[in-house]
Amino acid sequence: MGHGGNVISELTTDHREVDELFAQIQALPADDKNRRRLADQLTMELVRHSVAEEQYLYPTVRRYVDGGDDLADKEIADHAEVERMLKELEKCEPGDVRFDSLVTQLKTSVTAHVADEEGHLFPLLADVCSPEALEELGEKVRSAKKTAPTRPHPSAPDTPPANKLLAPGAGMVDRVRDMLSGRGRDN
Repeated sequence: MGHGGNVISELTTDHREVDELFAQIQALPADDKNRRRLADQLTMELVRHSVAEEQYLYPTVRRYVDGGDDLADKEIADHAEVERMLKELEKCEPGDVRFDSLVTQLKTSVTAHVADEEGHLFPLLADVCSPEALEELGEKVRSAKKTAPTRPHPSAPDTPPANKLLAPGAGMVDRVRDMLSGRGRDN
């Protein structure tokens, strides 16, 4: 969740970590209780990553990349779809048919989103931003992930300024809930 480097390196590392979490979930037997812990970790990582992108990456794309509004709108719509699935996954337990179905749907959606970002959006961003600007954006993204929510909030705003104002409060509440429940701790 905070790796260093420019924004493209930071987010690409996040993508690989999410890929690994999917692989770990899918490698376990259907009724293994560790799948719940891994699904919670996956949710936490995806939500923090999405919030940070919505706060800093997509506004930059809108401002500097040709056709950036359409690109950002598509990426935000992808996030909304993933967040709805994550909310459903919270209600499922390993062994439930719906659990496996949602994990499969999430993986498909996230994989397509990642391929689009890494293959299209990141190269466009790299073409229009200086290395210094990409480094600064990486710092902002890392900072946002530290205070971002850890649970899906599908009805929360996903564009500035409302998302920048409300996400830290929701993040604080989520982290308190996580601390009290033990969610997100490696067992």
